Amino acid sequence: MASSTAEQLPSTVVDSGISSLHPDILETHILTRLDGPSLAAASCTDRRLRSLSTQPDLWTTICTSTWPSTNTPRLLHLISSFPDGPRSFFSSSYPILHRSTNSSPYSNPPSPPPVGLISALDIYYNGKPIISKVQETDTATEWFRRSPFRIDVLDPKEVVATSIQHPGDGDTCRKLAEENISLSWIMIDPIGRRAANLSSHKAVSVERHWLSGEVQLRFASIMGGDKGTTELVQCGVVMTCDISKTGDLQVTEVSLHLEDMDGVHLMGKESLVILQKALKGENVKKVGREVGVEGRKRYGEYQQMKRERKERQIKLESTLDMACLLAMGALAFLSWVWGFAFLY
Repeated sequence: MASSTAEQLPSTVVDSGISSLHPDILETHILTRLDGPSLAAASCTDRRLRSLSTQPDLWTTICTSTWPSTNTPRLLHLISSFPDGPRSFFSSSYPILHRSTNSSPYSNPPSPPPVGLISALDIYYNGKPIISKVQETDTATEWFRRSPFRIDVLDPKEVVATSIQHPGDGDTCRKLAEENISLSWIMIDPIGRRAANLSSHKAVSVERHWLSGEVQLRFASIMGGDKGTTELVQCGVVMTCDISKTGDLQVTEVSLHLEDMDGVHLMGKESLVILQKALKGENVKKVGREVGVEGRKRYGEYQQMKRERKERQIKLESTLDMACLLAMGALAFLSWVWGFAFLY
């Protein structure tokens, strides 16, 4: 991944001013050292830097270094066809999605759902990519639309080895997930030329099975559902690891699904509508990458809303049960009174 070079710039650059440098030096020795956000900021300084900072080759290099999964002929061609090329793809895929409280489900007319989706997955350990996968999904079939929405990037028996030492206890496991492992899942609409990152970047929860030692990491983004922003949907990415013979972690599952606030997995047809809105930027807003703590906070708020919702449902059901019992008692009493009056 390209790194920021604020402290790496030569002192002569700072003293004489960047504008005095030859364009070849700027493009070859300065701009190529910047990461995506820094390059975007540089393009806002003046017209000359903007012209140099918007070169497609620069942004293609940044995209492939940030997400190695995009470094395939298929995706490189697709990214180049975005409205503003690889720069447009980066601006869509780098931020993390978060539910917007200001959007309206009636703001835009509905558009047909995508007939195909491409998932670009990258998993990092200490900032270095360890797994990169691309998965294409045909969403036009009736089987897909009528089945629970789920995308698996690994085959059922596929195992991906890593050099990550298995944590010895639960606390070490949680620390490993919170600090060392990050995940990017970019969903791409190849026809509409849109993309969105559905991951929270850092895990929002981690669980370790006490007997088998399996470690399950969950990454999630919270979006507005099909009913608007009042009904929330969790887009969850589950990464499951177990222990190899050498004692290292090996990845056995990476899957994505959508579920509502009752914990029910959404069907393919419903999920496509929500993903289409996310790809178009409806019912969501995009926030920066400083979401390690913030992402878990939002997930915690979502879980609290689910608990409160369930408590309200339980109270409502108890009230309805009590009302039914009272109604049945009243009917029984009236029947007894009517029968007594009929006899006498």
